[in-house]
Amino acid sequence: MPKSTPSNAAAIWALGVTQIIGYGTLYYSFSILAPGIAEEFGIAVEWVYGSISLALLAGGLISPYAGGLADKHGAALVLSIGSVAAAISLVVCGLAVNASAFLAGLILVELASAFVLYSTAFALLAQATGPQAQRSITYLTLIAGFASTIFWPLTTWMLQGLDWHQVYFVFAGMHALVCLPLHLWLTRFARMAAQRPAEKSPVPAMETGGASHSTFVLVVLGFSLAGFVSAATLFHIVPMLAMLGLGGSGVLVATLFGPAQVASRLVNMAFGKDLPAPTLAVISAVLMPAALTVLALTAPAIGGAVAFAIIFGLGSGLFSIVSGTLPLALFGKAGFGKRLGWISLGRLGVSAVAPFALSVALGAIGPKPSVWLLTAAGLSCVAVFGEILRRSRSSATLIVSSQTV
Repeated sequence: MPKSTPSNAAAIWALGVTQIIGYGTLYYSFSILAPGIAEEFGIAVEWVYGSISLALLAGGLISPYAGGLADKHGAALVLSIGSVAAAISLVVCGLAVNASAFLAGLILVELASAFVLYSTAFALLAQATGPQAQRSITYLTLIAGFASTIFWPLTTWMLQGLDWHQVYFVFAGMHALVCLPLHLWLTRFARMAAQRPAEKSPVPAMETGGASHSTFVLVVLGFSLAGFVSAATLFHIVPMLAMLGLGGSGVLVATLFGPAQVASRLVNMAFGKDLPAPTLAVISAVLMPAALTVLALTAPAIGGAVAFAIIFGLGSGLFSIVSGTLPLALFGKAGFGKRLGWISLGRLGVSAVAPFALSVALGAIGPKPSVWLLTAAGLSCVAVFGEILRRSRSSATLIVSSQTV
């Protein structure tokens, strides 16, 4: 990895492994496991998706607290605690003997997610890699983009020899035996990084004042809308493609999502490294409704579904970068962890209803009208990030003008 010290590179790779396992076990695997869970408990699959919606909301509510802990005590320690919590919560899910016990496990899973996924990992990179933080975040999202590509087919394959209870136990083992040791090592790395001389970094365009506050509200709103579209689509991507006439090809098409995420990050690293974060946010926001429009217009054509998965993956991949780099670019490192926590609260609070809402919509109005509703939400997201871009350009112009007076 160019421009990274060996220690920085090792930390990024360690976080990449833990984020692949984190997102794969705590997020992407759910859509593959949900039908079997619903069948065993004799409940509608909509109930299962309603459960994940409630659990996502619980995770969002604790996110500012987790971010504050990362700022105060170090993100690496919070990640380590999160690994233990994730392992325990997955065991609780695996031991569930009824729907209520499984709901309790899911809530624990999402509470653990607030401590162990991107927000805390980004905070660690901001604390430990100094002025290289934005580039480090890009590298991390590049590696972690393989989570869906690995865990959708891996979970499907595991279900051929294991039941969903046993799959959850295997997932718990991954957190205890792989993620926890890596996060404990990162606490040592973070202490070493903190002892290095501080390097001067650029002053963000928006740091204080009412304009900064209102812009932060827009940032939360933009990520909330993006989270709604992303959560609804990704939790239902395989069954939704089947309902649109793709049949068994849905899993194969869905596996293109991960490589597209990775490709978008590679393209950004190669050609967009100097692209301002607000501009990248607008580009990523445009790609998601564009992908959904392609799907709605072409289904059940396999070519259209492939194009949808690739375009949506490109947008989602860029959003993963922007979710860390945009707040850092606009507001700086001070209070970065807690700020990401508030963004997660807004994003998860809105996206919490997404899996359940789309599940109901698919049953009530059918797949194509549901896709068009998601497209409308995506276009609203574009408008919000467009306003953030306008404000950031205006602020930059004012700063330049004041420096030349």
